[in-house]
Amino acid sequence: MIGTIVGLVVGFIVTRNIFGALAFAALGFFFYDRKRIAPVKITCEQLQVSQALFFKTVFNLLGHIAKADGHISEDEVKLTETYMDKMGLTQEHKREAIRLFREGASTDFSLQACLMAYRELGSRSPNLSQMLLVYLTNLAMVDGVLHNREVEILRQVADSAGFSRTAFEQLLKMIGAQNSFARNQQNNDLTLAYEALGVTAETSDADIKKAYRKLMSQYHPDKLIGQGFPEDMIKTATERAQDIQAAYDRIKKARG
Repeated sequence: MIGTIVGLVVGFIVTRNIFGALAFAALGFFFYDRKRIAPVKITCEQLQVSQALFFKTVFNLLGHIAKADGHISEDEVKLTETYMDKMGLTQEHKREAIRLFREGASTDFSLQACLMAYRELGSRSPNLSQMLLVYLTNLAMVDGVLHNREVEILRQVADSAGFSRTAFEQLLKMIGAQNSFARNQQNNDLTLAYEALGVTAETSDADIKKAYRKLMSQYHPDKLIGQGFPEDMIKTATERAQDIQAAYDRIKKARG
């Protein structure tokens, strides 16, 4: 609402009365704020193109990062197959995912060309880029170690998607904590719960709730699908949201 506020102030200075100030505020809203808050309409055709591009980018980069340490391990293959099973891909889509994975793992695959093709979609849909990094980070962490080459690739993806270095490091930490918390919920590890939300034990209740709501918004299925997230991949986003909910519930319980 910057335009409205600026218009209100300028209008009062110029006219010296509340009606003039309101008139300028209306102009500020019309010419500045309205354009910024107006929803971006996307056609069905554009949505299908976005979904296809995201699908291709995910499996190309999964193959590329799996090969980053020189070879593709059995665990990495199993994790990728698990992704496919969780997504409920049709046999046709599963064959395409495997083809794209192999394409990304090939020696002539161009990471920069892949990122360049995805850049426009990522710039207008940051939630998709976050999900992309979740997929890649999970695969990179499957052996319990993030190798330097894997981190380098993840950082290039994050840079291309517009993540700052600090935001990237924070995201890596949060993904690791969310995964650990999901695997060890019976232990009720409060420290992991805080890290899963990107907060600490010293963070106020209000800021913890704000962090929780932001994360839940980022993983909201309807929002993701509306930005170009393939519908048969949405289960993984839903599971991520459930892990975040569980971490938040653990914190609330600890704080009474």
